[in-house]
Amino acid sequence: MADWPTTLEEARALDATDPLSAFRERFVIADPELIYLDGNSLGRLPRATGERLATVVEYEWGERLVRGWGEGWFDAPQRIGGKLAGLLGAAADEVVLADSTSVNLFKLALAGLLARPDRRVIVTDDLNFPSDLYVMESAARLAGGSVRVVPSADGIHGPVEALLAALDGDTALLSLSHTVFKSGYTYDMAALTAAAHRAGAPALWDLSHSAGAVAVDLNGAAADLAVGCTYKYLNGGPGAPAFLYVRRDLQDQLANPISGWIGRRDPFDFALDYAPAPGIGRFLTGTPPILSLSAVEPGVELLLEAGMERLRARSVRLSEYLIVRWEERLAPLGFRLNSPRHPARRGSHVSLGHADGLRINLALIHDQKVLPDFRRPDNIRLGIAPLYNSFADIHTAVERLRAVVVDRLYERYDAAGLTVT
Repeated sequence: MADWPTTLEEARALDATDPLSAFRERFVIADPELIYLDGNSLGRLPRATGERLATVVEYEWGERLVRGWGEGWFDAPQRIGGKLAGLLGAAADEVVLADSTSVNLFKLALAGLLARPDRRVIVTDDLNFPSDLYVMESAARLAGGSVRVVPSADGIHGPVEALLAALDGDTALLSLSHTVFKSGYTYDMAALTAAAHRAGAPALWDLSHSAGAVAVDLNGAAADLAVGCTYKYLNGGPGAPAFLYVRRDLQDQLANPISGWIGRRDPFDFALDYAPAPGIGRFLTGTPPILSLSAVEPGVELLLEAGMERLRARSVRLSEYLIVRWEERLAPLGFRLNSPRHPARRGSHVSLGHADGLRINLALIHDQKVLPDFRRPDNIRLGIAPLYNSFADIHTAVERLRAVVVDRLYERYDAAGLTVT
């Protein structure tokens, strides 16, 4: 776009021409003055979620009682997973909701290791979310293997060439975050998956910072395995169940290392021996958390209605606008761009670095009604949720960010994050 808005009025006019702007009204906006740029940590509450939960609590639980299990509760992980699959480029029978991202990563990482006892190494990078690394270390330790962590040269971009060089005949699994949590760097999933396959290994992707904001085509990339959370861009609510994906042809080849009755064939036989369910159902373990599971569905339905192609296009335009405004208004004040410039290699959040980043972030939250988040050492992370963030949000956030520095509001906060006045 040649001529980006330079005033708040122009930004609002641009919002008015975008049909996706109407989706903002379908979320609870308790404080219209608050610029919320942390949807990459916790999405906003869809209005339909409260209505859905009221039905589950008051009717399905309150009136139907235990009959609810036979009236849809047991099927919910696969039914909602089937809907979510439409946002991930997967078939409906390849995605299921269950557990947390860490638990699902453990399941699939260990399953992948146990399927190849002749190979012992998980290859990953140092941009991965730390919890993913902890889980991989646990899985590798149990399987008698190890984790090879490939460093990024600049802490922003994925070390693609070094990862390719690290894949060898001892690689049991390549495991990466599709979009990394600090810089927002986004890997070429198809290219890295193909490289893993050439080395004879499957690829396991963490989609937590991609699902709902970045175009994902698991089948098109021939991806083997994937996990992700539902409380960020999918707007499933705090602690919402995560999801896992297993490509259809691999489902009956892999063993769920956490066997449980819900993942058993005919669970109500209550047999003492474990026989896994066919297909994606074998990767379930325990009783589905119906209340939190039900809260995921309205957010997924909103995204399906909007369409991922349109959502991604809006995400790119909003993040491009943010970078243009950074260059014009913030770079002269010492802010650095700690995210990739090219939109194809950038997710839906933009990280800005500053020597006083922590104090600036606190001043934004407490003095300027802008709610981003901070990731050490100096990243102010601005998450753009294309369903409800706007060009006006971006314009206002940049001007308030500028005011924090120009007016030296951040000096009220010390380096430990404590108010000193």
